[in-house]
Amino acid sequence: MQASDTDFMQQAIALGRRGLGRTGRNPSVGCVLVNADRQVIATAWTQPGGHPHAETEALAQAGAQARGATAYVTLEPCAHYGQTGPCAQALVDAGVSKVFFANIDPDARVAGRGAAILQAANVQIESGLCAEQASRLHHGFFTRIGASRPMVTLKIAASANGFMRTPDGQSPWITGPLARQYGHLLRAQHDAIITGSGTLMADNPTLDCRLPGMADRSPVPVVMSRRDHLPEACKLAAREDCARVLFYTQASSQSHGFAYVQLADLTPAHVLDDLATRGFNRVLLECGPTLARAFLANKLVDAVAYFKAPHEVAISGESDISSMGLDLAGAFDQHEQLILGDDIYQSWHRRPLQEVTA
Repeated sequence: MQASDTDFMQQAIALGRRGLGRTGRNPSVGCVLVNADRQVIATAWTQPGGHPHAETEALAQAGAQARGATAYVTLEPCAHYGQTGPCAQALVDAGVSKVFFANIDPDARVAGRGAAILQAANVQIESGLCAEQASRLHHGFFTRIGASRPMVTLKIAASANGFMRTPDGQSPWITGPLARQYGHLLRAQHDAIITGSGTLMADNPTLDCRLPGMADRSPVPVVMSRRDHLPEACKLAAREDCARVLFYTQASSQSHGFAYVQLADLTPAHVLDDLATRGFNRVLLECGPTLARAFLANKLVDAVAYFKAPHEVAISGESDISSMGLDLAGAFDQHEQLILGDDIYQSWHRRPLQEVTA
């Protein structure tokens, strides 16, 4: 059975996911080139640091075979000069005959100009194929461009009775090894990882990616703490790249080797605003219920990565999930569910605001 246009675009979206967390301020784009016989002749995604772009990478692979080919790209080909020339012009020069792109690029330097370059050269274009799926791939880039902040994914690992912790003296792990490995994959797919002072003091995390061969995919650690106060033998301070840690604080004393950012008003909105100016598209929020509640209350959580353990923990009182005010069914739609050993993983994405408030 011959592959359809939708099949090729879905392949491009899957390719784009490979670059998540590695493309800097650029979007992670996927591209598939197909010849007149509907055979794939090249596949690519945006490379680390954001260059080369997916289209130019695919065209380099295809060489002369690109003439007369059809390109399936997850985002409108760029129209501006940066470290490389415009991808739209590169597609024209290579002789590509048709371009499908899923989403229009909202960057003011593109925003329809890439499509115009293609049309002016009599290249057929079709936009909107698999647009919803591609928009989830580009969600971080779109949020930074449109809302001047990165996309935020709240990561939760909770017991069956809604607690994100275990009783004192017990193993700190709520979920099993497969779920924890998947959590490290999520770290690799985000540019930065935010935690708060409570989690820093209680768990002394390293906030890195510990999947084999993926240490270089670790996100930039971000700490929100009103005071420059660290646990003994702080693992973040012991990291070789501790100067990479962004430590947002109101304190004037800054005694460790982090990159300190002093804010008069230490709020999620101000931290996200600063991260956006640094070019971060996607951040993972790994924290306790207090900081999570602050992000949720201000509608600054765009997605929830929820790991559900099958067992309860021996803690009474209001659960952590309840205390943070998380209303998944009321404000989010579920897009994925996986079985990871004994645990369940669910991916939820916030509905557009007009749907939530209607």
